[in-house]
Amino acid sequence: MAENGRVSDVRHVLVLPDRDAAEEAAEALRERFGVGEEPQLVRDALAGEDDAEDAQWLLVLRDEEGRLDPGELDAFAGEWEGWREEP
Repeated sequence: MAENGRVSDVRHVLVLPDRDAAEEAAEALRERFGVGEEPQLVRDALAGEDDAEDAQWLLVLRDEEGRLDPGELDAFAGEWEGWREEP
């Protein structure tokens, strides 16, 4: 019976101020970090806010191989006035 390899469920979440920034960052991620899988784009409305202008946008990246450096991702998100959320 073959032994299964360890499977990692590492994810990185980049918090960005608006949809335009999130879409630009998603494109740049593929170019700069060679991310093959499309990052998941998620709207995150702030508590108690109904206005779409008050929403943050999240980019969720799967990194099962653990090859993306958290510090580099944080600096990358900062280019769009965002940050990397700690798990």
